[in-house]
Amino acid sequence: MPVKLIRTDHDQEERVKLILRDDTKFASVKIAFFQYLSVAVFLFLVSGFWQLQVQNQEYYIDRAARNRIRSQPILAPRGKILDRDSRVIVDNHSSFSLILARENLKTEHLKSICEGLDIDCDDLRERLRRFDRTRAKYESIVIKDELTPGELAFVEAHRGQDTFPEMELIHAQRRLYPRNGFASHVIGYTGEVSDPELNTTEFARFRQGDIIGKAGIERQYNDILMGVDGQRRVIVDNRGRVHKVIDKKEASSGRNLNLTIDLDLQAVAELAMENRRGAVIALDPRSGEILAMVSRPSYDPNKFAGRIRSKDWNEIRDNPDNPLLNRAIQAQLAPGSTFKPFIAMAALDSGAIDDSFTVHCGGGASFYGRYFKCHAAKGHGSVDLHKGIVHSCDVFFYNLGNRTSIDKIAQWAETAGFGQRTGIDLPGEVEGIVPSTRWKIRNYRQKWYAGETISVAIGQGALTVTPLQLAHATGGLAMGGVWYRPHLVRDPSHQTPPRRVKIDLAHAASVIDGLYGVVNEGGTAARSRLPGIEFCGKTGSAQRVSNEFMKAHRQKNPLTEEDFKDNAWFVGFAPRQDPEIVVVALYESGEHGPEAAPIVRDVIKSYFDKKSRTTPATVVAAVPLRQQPFPPPQR
Repeated sequence: MPVKLIRTDHDQEERVKLILRDDTKFASVKIAFFQYLSVAVFLFLVSGFWQLQVQNQEYYIDRAARNRIRSQPILAPRGKILDRDSRVIVDNHSSFSLILARENLKTEHLKSICEGLDIDCDDLRERLRRFDRTRAKYESIVIKDELTPGELAFVEAHRGQDTFPEMELIHAQRRLYPRNGFASHVIGYTGEVSDPELNTTEFARFRQGDIIGKAGIERQYNDILMGVDGQRRVIVDNRGRVHKVIDKKEASSGRNLNLTIDLDLQAVAELAMENRRGAVIALDPRSGEILAMVSRPSYDPNKFAGRIRSKDWNEIRDNPDNPLLNRAIQAQLAPGSTFKPFIAMAALDSGAIDDSFTVHCGGGASFYGRYFKCHAAKGHGSVDLHKGIVHSCDVFFYNLGNRTSIDKIAQWAETAGFGQRTGIDLPGEVEGIVPSTRWKIRNYRQKWYAGETISVAIGQGALTVTPLQLAHATGGLAMGGVWYRPHLVRDPSHQTPPRRVKIDLAHAASVIDGLYGVVNEGGTAARSRLPGIEFCGKTGSAQRVSNEFMKAHRQKNPLTEEDFKDNAWFVGFAPRQDPEIVVVALYESGEHGPEAAPIVRDVIKSYFDKKSRTTPATVVAAVPLRQQPFPPPQR
């Protein structure tokens, strides 16, 4: 039988005491936990207060100020570019640019902003990444210039709301260039400084996003044309809306620049080269001032003004005609017969021939086991120096080259300025090549063969020049051995003394007489004669490839034969004594020198027409509106 336990009052009393003891212990733990937690929170708050008010007081005051005070740039307008008569070539026009406040930027907004403003989103993201690496977060970034009315409406409809508070508008003066590439290679263009440029000493003082001159005069004289940006500080609310302007520092405009370019002559030269590939240079040999400079094909610098779109850049870059190449100072090509006057001077000065020297031209001649043709298949008969220049007899100059060593030819060519930069105030000028025995050993580790001189004697072979070099050299010869440095900016303080070389003036006169005969005595440019003007000149046709290569290529791909036609050259000056203007025309694939002569004739005629005031200030007015030097902007 089981035993039944009976609970006494004493047991119940002990159990109650035990429960009360446990409850008291648990409550003490909870109280202690909350006490420690309160102390920790208090210490955390005190620590934060210490950092805000004592340790980093200035830092946080500055950050707080930025939340309500914002700096906005005031972009300085660049100086205007004017012609020699102070007529505007490049001006500025008022526009609005959009900037993003990166400290308020939300990445999810980028797609909508790009769609509303027709911006390439990938380009914008890459641009933001570059700025994040180089600029402080609170600095804004310009993402689009020259907003259209539709884009302005988009910005105004969204920037003051919660949608895109990071968008801000600023007023800007943007470049306005002539249309259709008018003088584009002279003027150049502006653009945003690139990462490689920032790593050069020339642009080391600039920052990511700055606009600089990238080519032409814009780059050469960037420090003069570029102004100093201003700044204004404004109070904004949490949505970025401006409530008050605190202070304002006005921008300083860049200085205007007067060029030596004559807009009238430039317009004539531009029209003469329309739909052609090549270059025209007109200069005053008495001072070195460039009166006109044309390179075709050209490009529209308005596309570069500020930030060029990837699509436009790829289209220009991939153009096989290379419109960015300034052919006036960068095309290194064989000069053909335009080099013959310098061969004549080298032969006369070295004593290889005298004024009575003659040869018989029967249509060609043999030298060193090879037959060299003359351009006149039936020959020129008996030829002296004057007739040789007037009719550009190849056989006559073959003999001159054969009698004159390559080093004597090179010496005279270098005296005239070939094979070296002229020093024009434009970036990117090239040197060209004047071959010699030393040149061939240095570059090819081979000796010079006498047979190679035969080709150089008619402006072919390894010889290459630029149109500017040819104009500069011819001007110095016509001036009797005085060469002024070509330049594009009218600034007497920067004018350098001319380079003077003592040459035989009788020899120079004989050569110039021949150049006069080329135009006025039934020579190779007789059709370009100008009544009343003593116009002298020399035609030139230069092969781009050998006859053997051309024959082989015609069989393989006849569709590209146009690319292998000879280049046409013409260099002319006037008047015969004390010349005032020298003009060179290069007409690529023009085939015959007389094809380039009318280009030079038209420019020289315009110069003297303007000088005599028979057609004052009418040349530019005759240019079609689509080619006017200073048209209104188009979108």
